[in-house]
Amino acid sequence: MSAQPPVPSGTVPTGVDPAGHWADAGLVSGEAVALDVRAARLGSRVLALLIDIAGQLFCAALLALTLTPLVLIVLPDQVVDRALTGALETLGLVLVVVGYPVLWERLNHGRTPGKLAVGLRVVSADGGPVQWRQSLTRALVGAAVEWPGLVLPLLSWVAGATVMLTDPRGRRLGDLVAGTMVVHTRTTHPWRPAPAIVAPLVGWATTLDLTRLDDALALAVRQYLTRGQQIVEPYRSRLARELWREVAAVTAPTPPPGVPEPLLLAAVLAERNRRGSLRLRHQRALTASLWPDPATPAVVAPAADPPAPARVRPAVPVLRSASPDGPA
Repeated sequence: MSAQPPVPSGTVPTGVDPAGHWADAGLVSGEAVALDVRAARLGSRVLALLIDIAGQLFCAALLALTLTPLVLIVLPDQVVDRALTGALETLGLVLVVVGYPVLWERLNHGRTPGKLAVGLRVVSADGGPVQWRQSLTRALVGAAVEWPGLVLPLLSWVAGATVMLTDPRGRRLGDLVAGTMVVHTRTTHPWRPAPAIVAPLVGWATTLDLTRLDDALALAVRQYLTRGQQIVEPYRSRLARELWREVAAVTAPTPPPGVPEPLLLAAVLAERNRRGSLRLRHQRALTASLWPDPATPAVVAPAADPPAPARVRPAVPVLRSASPDGPA
């Protein structure tokens, strides 16, 4: 979950509409920083539930295949009766329906396998990590009322879906009772390419020494350039100055005076990407020349056409005169 700087009164960050559709969980950190978090709605949670149901069925089959033979081997025949088998079935049902989500949420930071696959996470209503009692409470309420809904299954399912659709944070009955909510762990910001280098800085960028610019700092620069428009002022400019201070300490020569820091950062990143692309192209060409790929058909030059046979002109008979004096 990423954090957004405090928003001044009366302003809305770029990329966020006034209705708050972009971060609708309403979570604020202890430093009064609004968290960029979206609440999970009915569709994503149903998809996660279907995956978890498959996991629960697998766990139930695994318990049946391991627990039943163990009981038959350990306990004598006169002890194994219908009451014992019923108790074991009840215990297995509780472990699968209640123990499965509780253990996963506690051991995997609020994420069951279904939530992990969809990108969801259970947190407290104030944004903190979910606690044992909260996981147990929401699991018990879910098993009794929502899924599988041991009390009035069809009616409770309709009531649970209605609560989720009407709640501003998309919470179900178990969340309301336990004081929890489910949020998305993946951001919805579209990927944007890094800005290209401006023409006046091309000559300066080609002379840069980038040997000390490591991958971590280059990644930080790229993240700023691709997502900087989502940061409100004056924090965006302040972050640009801090990043350029770090980049300038490991690069040389100094840039032309009066150029804004975002343009300098874009020039450095574009030049680094250009050199990396050239280096990769040379390495691939060298590898292809040393170890040709046998799957690639060799280009065979077309054979030259055979020379055309010389045309033999037919012999023209010499006409001789019929007179004894010779030819005319």
